[in-house]
Amino acid sequence: MTLTQDAPVRTDAITVEGVSRSFGSVKAVEDATLTVPRGHVTALIGPNGCGKTTLMLMLSGLLRPDAGEIAIAGHDPRTDAAAVRAEIGWMPDQLGSWDNLTCLQTLTLMGEAYRIPRATARARGMALLHRVHLEEFADRPARVLSRGQKQRLSLARALVHDPAVLLLDEPANGLDPRSRVELRDLVREFAAEGRAVLVSSHVLAELDEMVDDAVFMSKGRTMGEHAAAMVADARLKYRVDALDPAALQEALSRGGVEFEPTATGAITRIADEANAAQALAWLIRQGVQVHRFGPAGSALEQTYMAMNEERR
Repeated sequence: MTLTQDAPVRTDAITVEGVSRSFGSVKAVEDATLTVPRGHVTALIGPNGCGKTTLMLMLSGLLRPDAGEIAIAGHDPRTDAAAVRAEIGWMPDQLGSWDNLTCLQTLTLMGEAYRIPRATARARGMALLHRVHLEEFADRPARVLSRGQKQRLSLARALVHDPAVLLLDEPANGLDPRSRVELRDLVREFAAEGRAVLVSSHVLAELDEMVDDAVFMSKGRTMGEHAAAMVADARLKYRVDALDPAALQEALSRGGVEFEPTATGAITRIADEANAAQALAWLIRQGVQVHRFGPAGSALEQTYMAMNEERR
């Protein structure tokens, strides 16, 4: 008797391989490659004009790639657009809204567009308005919403058909600090529910606490393993500040620890949290009066800035 094994089930909800798109002589996206697994949040990061929105539009099926392969939950946007639309929730950078419709009418209409019965769409719309903290605007026209409130309505609209994949293009634009924190928590909830989330944003410090992975783009290309290695290295950097910076630097030198001196202390590399705890305890035993000890900053921001330096 011959035993056979089932092929492993792919968990990638978004797969992009060698995708390119040009507008005339301008190459907006060139040989882009990325994957986003189910249950993960992946950031798409790069300067303005690097091709992020063009790539998002191709993933949503609103633009056709000139070359390469795209799969959304196993469906090709070029040949199975209806299936892709059923799987994705698309939140563009700016919400195009029907100003005379109420927020609840907007969500109900979108639900009906996905062939959800009116009563079900209305109930789902109310639940989503509550989830994005807009329930008080349910019966008010969209024209009265602020920029940030329209962003939250756009997020609710992207969720109305319970998609498996979320494409969020600059979702934090126009949000106040409290709403940004709530957005971060919501995005983590979406991943916990098993959705794949691809989020494009310039708010890099907040992305650090929101995402599992990051894909960097520069001049239309995804940076791949090079950028991933830079992120991993940036996450090792710790900043240590002491009441007496010279005493801190002397202790580190005496202990054979490599560091970059700063005006208030030092920046060094620490492998993980367990080693960080040991390092802090060691510094205290050396008599160093440490008043700040922690990651040197946003790993994504550091990588972004380093990549920009490389381009100069």
